[in-house]
Amino acid sequence: MGDAVTSGFTEKFYRSTDGLRLYARSYQLADKEPDRLPIVCLPGLSRNSRDFHELALILSRDTVSPRRVVALDYRGRGLSDRDGNKANYNLAVECGDVIAGCAELGIERAIFIGTSRGGLILHLLAEMKPELLAGVIFNDIGPVIQPPGLMAIRDYLNRDRKAQSWSEAADVLREDHAGAFPALGLTDWESMAHAIYREQNGVPVADYDPAIAEQLKTIDFDNPLPDLWPQFENLGAIPLLLIRGENSSLLSRGTVDEMAKRHPDMLQITAKGQGHAPLLHLGDIPHTIRMFVSKFG
Repeated sequence: MGDAVTSGFTEKFYRSTDGLRLYARSYQLADKEPDRLPIVCLPGLSRNSRDFHELALILSRDTVSPRRVVALDYRGRGLSDRDGNKANYNLAVECGDVIAGCAELGIERAIFIGTSRGGLILHLLAEMKPELLAGVIFNDIGPVIQPPGLMAIRDYLNRDRKAQSWSEAADVLREDHAGAFPALGLTDWESMAHAIYREQNGVPVADYDPAIAEQLKTIDFDNPLPDLWPQFENLGAIPLLLIRGENSSLLSRGTVDEMAKRHPDMLQITAKGQGHAPLLHLGDIPHTIRMFVSKFG
């Protein structure tokens, strides 16, 4: 994809409390130091900071109110170290890594965007360090996960099909997800491929520890999945924007309605023609996010 996806940000490596080398990227105009709250972006289960590249450029280069945007790679994803103890791929440990990353980057308070797993981590962050949260944007996630959606993630992450070229990587993604994402065009699938895969020995490979996908095989779907309603209650006084994919199989309308009942001031937007999880730089989503963050200093 060229320089378009490798510029516009600076890179930072920091250490987790147990010594892993973790990665973050920070988007900020070199000639400006806006005195505004930053935005911190947390990706999904197997995803990484590259998911937010296009949105981060939009927000950091906004002509009216540019903001610093930080995107993190959790342990085992992207440029962060893989963890030898696979049990550490859990929400509590990853939440601790987010706290460590904010401390390293000098972020005492921010607006957080959490996609899928990133939103689950934000539920825990509201318990573990609520003072960090000035505002929260959930991208297709809430306190309740629908089993069919999680089963679908389990199945496509554990498929054995390996792409042999970048065009084939985009084809694999389109074959897996096109039904839920009619809004995406060819360039969108190519961009997604470069966010999800990295090149190794001349071919694209999924950019996460395979143990993360293996964990999903151990889930017992015969029993109800645990919910995070008690943690969601801690977000009651925090401004909240919910983005739901129109075709999401992970976040139900019933859960959204209950979230709105418990958090009456929650704003909502539907990502038309998208499933789980919506690409945040498409359609009206960037405008909605800009409007939401404009209320913060």
